[in-house]
Amino acid sequence: MRKLFGTDGVRGTANIHPMTAEMALRIGAAVGRYFRRDGTGVHRVVIGKDTRLSGYMFENALTAGLTSTGMNVLLLGPVPTPAVGLMTRSMRADLGVMISASHNPSEDNGIKFFGPDGFKLSDGAEMEIEALVEAGVEPAQAVNIGRAKRIDDARFRYGERVKSSLPRNLGLNGLKVVIDCANGAAHRTAPEVLWELGAEVIPVGVAPDGLNINRGCGSTHPQAAAEAVVAHGAHVGICLDGDADRVILIDETGTVADGDQLMALLASRWADEGLLTGGALVATVMSNLGLERFLEGKGLGLERTSVGDRYVVERMREGGFNLGGEQSGHIVMSDYATTGDGLMAGLHFLAAMVQTGRKASELAHQFETVPQRLRNVKFQAGQVPLEDARVQDAIAAAEKMLDGQGRLLIRKSGTEPLVRVMAESEDAEVMTLAVDSVVAAVEAAVAE
Repeated sequence: MRKLFGTDGVRGTANIHPMTAEMALRIGAAVGRYFRRDGTGVHRVVIGKDTRLSGYMFENALTAGLTSTGMNVLLLGPVPTPAVGLMTRSMRADLGVMISASHNPSEDNGIKFFGPDGFKLSDGAEMEIEALVEAGVEPAQAVNIGRAKRIDDARFRYGERVKSSLPRNLGLNGLKVVIDCANGAAHRTAPEVLWELGAEVIPVGVAPDGLNINRGCGSTHPQAAAEAVVAHGAHVGICLDGDADRVILIDETGTVADGDQLMALLASRWADEGLLTGGALVATVMSNLGLERFLEGKGLGLERTSVGDRYVVERMREGGFNLGGEQSGHIVMSDYATTGDGLMAGLHFLAAMVQTGRKASELAHQFETVPQRLRNVKFQAGQVPLEDARVQDAIAAAEKMLDGQGRLLIRKSGTEPLVRVMAESEDAEVMTLAVDSVVAAVEAAVAE
């Protein structure tokens, strides 16, 4: 069992275990030793971060740990997570590190790792690194300590890569676009890219102060962007999260569309153009049943995985698929990127608007969703509410209620101390009763 790593790296509240400077230094040394096992040659690592105040602390601690094992560190500064995957490959680095807690509040932070191929590390690699953290590693000799250097143009390199995923002759002239950057890593890059492509840009969430990332803005709080779309008469809104690997869309009426709708649009268009490899889309167990029915109607398949864009990417690579993602807005287009890229996915939606001449409201509503109900229950460290007999009985009873009428999904979040209880059913009354009964049992277990 992994103790440090969750579904997307190491994550937690800054200055509370495991997200302390001391632990970051140990993790840096461990991962440096893991990727420098032969002990010879020149080894390098790129480090990016979002705009959280604690990013300075973790950047320095990781740099100390990595250089202590002989790794040379290239510091990218604030860049989106997909930029780290890109730069790891393009700079021929052994390792990429992103310091971010994604959509979480500013007091949280996290550390994500990319291998030399630009893809996130496997479960097996993370377990080996955990073992090195626990055992400790021997530092390099004094003459072999690594160096650190700042790379000043990382966001420009990333911006060029994002733009190059669109047809060369396609511009966004005439489109008025609200872009909500969640006061996060893309607060400069995203507006610049849209402006360079010809769009009239209305920026939201572009004034980070270290403490306001994701606060009342971004993909988890799209209301501010929706209001801006309506107030400015914009054609569309694009909401990113703190590290810009997620996207949520807003049509011209202020209506929000999630990742499932965007994946449906892209899969349909790519299939029509002969660009969808494997004849299927890869999504997680959280994606709506309506998406599955939509794809079936198009003669396309849906491959489901565990929650986490890393698991989506693993299945895409195993099966040779080039499109996948999550309902939450991670959209992975492996022809262009190694991980979810919110800005790139948003640009492809804008491209569809330009090429079809259709409104955002038409393109962002590809299928009728099956009603879903999701509730979260917070628990404390050391608690295991899903093992409580009363919770297990409640789950069994809820599954019986939904048998033949929908589905129930219970899972522990991999990024936050939450139990997520979700059900889908055409029968709203049964769905509500099923979810609420399980939530009540979990809350009772947590309260003791």
